[in-house]
Amino acid sequence: MSADVVIRQHATELTSVLPSHLAEKGDGWLNAAVAAVRKDRNLWNAANSDPGAVMNALAEAARLGLQPGSKEYYLTVRGGKVLGIVGYQGEIELMYRAGAVSSVIVEPVFERDGFEYTPGVDDRPKHRIDWDADDRGPIRLAYAYAVMKDGAVSKVVVVNKTRIRRAKDASATAGKSHSPWTSDEVAMWMKTAAHDLAKWVPTSAEYIREQLRAVKEVEAEPARASDPRPEPVHIVEAQILDEDPFPNAPEDGAA
Repeated sequence: MSADVVIRQHATELTSVLPSHLAEKGDGWLNAAVAAVRKDRNLWNAANSDPGAVMNALAEAARLGLQPGSKEYYLTVRGGKVLGIVGYQGEIELMYRAGAVSSVIVEPVFERDGFEYTPGVDDRPKHRIDWDADDRGPIRLAYAYAVMKDGAVSKVVVVNKTRIRRAKDASATAGKSHSPWTSDEVAMWMKTAAHDLAKWVPTSAEYIREQLRAVKEVEAEPARASDPRPEPVHIVEAQILDEDPFPNAPEDGAA
C-alpha cells in the first residue's frame, strides 16, 4: 500500500488534532501534505518503505498546526526514514500563536552588511544593508529577537559560524542532497536563530492562558480594609525554557 493511500486512510486522525484555526482547512492541509510527500523521489521512496515514520512526522506537524513540506515544517530523510523538522517559519508561527509577541525579527547577516550589537547596551542590533549591492557576500551571522506586546524587547540571539558548525555536526542529513542544509542553507541559519530565541519567549498558548488564570484568581480575592492598595498585576511576557521543546529533533531542524 502506497504512502499517500495510508495518509488518506488516516485523514481523520491527522486533521482532528489540527489547532482550531486550521480545523476548517483540514482537507487543504491534508492535500498539501500528500503533495509534499510525492514531490521528492527520495522522500516518496522512504515514505513507501516505512509509512509509519511519515505518519509520525505528519502527526507532529498536525499537532503543532504547521504545514509539512514547507519552511514551517520540513520533511526530510534520515536513515531511510521520513523525519519531520520544524523550520524557522514554524518556530516563528508558534511564537506568534502563543499571543505574547507583537513581532518576531529573524534576519541573516552577510559579509558586506554592517552589524553592531552590544548586549546590555543595545536593546536590539543595528543592521545596515546596502540594498543596491549585487552581492552581499557569504552569510556570517543570523540573529533573532521578539518585540513583546507591552513594547519590551526580548533577549537578542545571535548565531555565528561556530554555532552553525555545531548544528550541522549534530545533523545526520547535513551533507545529503535532500537536506535543507543543502537546499536552503540561509533558511537553516535563520532556523537556528529562531530556535534559540524560542527558549526565551512563549511558544505555547497554554502559557498565556495560565498567566491570565493567575491574574483572574488574584483579582477574585476579596480585599481587606487593612490591606494596602494593591500593586497592579503584570503578565510576565517572556520565560526561559530550560528544556529543548523538540528534544528528539536533530540539529538541522531543531538547530
